[in-house]
Amino acid sequence: MTTISEELLRRFDVSGPRYTSYPTADRFVEAFTAEHYAQALAQRASGSQVGGGTPLSIYVHVPFCESVCYYCACNKVITKHHDKAAEYLQALVQEMDLTLAHLGRGAGVSQLHLGGGSPTFLSDAELTQLMQALRERFRIVAGAEIAIEVDPRTVSIDRLKHLRSLGFNRLSFGVQDFDPHVQKAVHRQQSFESVEALMTAARELGFESTNVDLIYGLPLQTPESFARTIEQVGALKPDRIALYGYAHLPQRFKPQRRIDEAQLPPGGAKIAMLHSAIEGFLTHGYSYIGMDHFALSSDSLAVAKRQGRLHRNFQGYSTQPDCDLIALGVSAIGRVGASYSQNAKDLDAYYDALRQGQLPIERGLALSRDDIVRRAVIMAIMCQGRLEFESIALAHLVDVREYFKPEFERLQELADQGLVTLEADAIQVTAMGWFFVRAVAMVFDRYLQADRSRARFSKII
Repeated sequence: MTTISEELLRRFDVSGPRYTSYPTADRFVEAFTAEHYAQALAQRASGSQVGGGTPLSIYVHVPFCESVCYYCACNKVITKHHDKAAEYLQALVQEMDLTLAHLGRGAGVSQLHLGGGSPTFLSDAELTQLMQALRERFRIVAGAEIAIEVDPRTVSIDRLKHLRSLGFNRLSFGVQDFDPHVQKAVHRQQSFESVEALMTAARELGFESTNVDLIYGLPLQTPESFARTIEQVGALKPDRIALYGYAHLPQRFKPQRRIDEAQLPPGGAKIAMLHSAIEGFLTHGYSYIGMDHFALSSDSLAVAKRQGRLHRNFQGYSTQPDCDLIALGVSAIGRVGASYSQNAKDLDAYYDALRQGQLPIERGLALSRDDIVRRAVIMAIMCQGRLEFESIALAHLVDVREYFKPEFERLQELADQGLVTLEADAIQVTAMGWFFVRAVAMVFDRYLQADRSRARFSKII
């Protein structure tokens, strides 16, 4: 078991992208329009685009929540008026049809993810309506991963049964922390016992995988209190754990202004929480996947990492092969071919575009050749922890050492710190380096190196 020192964690306590894409979403431009997205869809449909016949991934964003969590940085709409869901579902169906007018019907889907907001804001009947609409328009292939984010406060065991009947086979529970004082401070109160009951039911119902989301650095958290949460999560034994560091950016995210900054743990305490969480999860039998993800050694994600088959998309690490992502719903981000696109972030703007019969694209990016090369390099580092020069040279016709000469000079410092090994024909991330893999990937980010502006990102650990 690799031991991570608090000193090393402190040294890399800096901000950086999560690299669910490269270039990252902050680089998208409004010059990329719905017409550009439609063209990318049409190219895929015609087969003129590499991978045109490969299965799709679909992400559906459901923005509604009944109450606000003060730490939240997601795009959401806080409302107790559930009638708003009907209009939104109608809009989603319209967006599907506009998309398929360019893409064509019957495309195979190997991965479907409902996120938010709180997808479980929708009633059982509304979830049935949404899944029926998706299945009528897309061909969900056998063995597809069908996942949904679950707010434990909005589901019962009967609701889990309904989700299972709709074909969902993966659940992600938003927990964040089990300490009642912390929960009250962030306006998200749920008992350990309620989550335990749902986890037990999920296993009995045959869900293939359960995930628990946690956040360290929240108000009133201490190393001691968070250690108790880690022990409780270890007892629940979810298949996967996502551990995020809280980034306090009240100037960008209005709900965070309700957090009392005096209650936020100091930097040293936050580092101690991360350190104890890593040690605790490894002790409980979890493998460190990379970034902030852990999985039981028997989980498909851990197996994929051992076999060098990890991939990464806007939902994080995945076992699914690299594929195009169709994004549906307000603010949703997708990828088709060598382009990224994002829907309108404002619900009124999203509805207005659809009323005019237009795809609700607000911004995006057509990747340059340099973007594509660097994306391949960064994803190899983030997913396999190894960059083979020959594979990049053959795929992109570049001399890796010459093309990335300045980057190799910066890599030497990371090599001196034991995070990477520089071989004659490859770069290998060490066992220690996996815990700081974003720092390695950042070396190859041309945009970061150009402006050195990292305040917009979360901490890399």
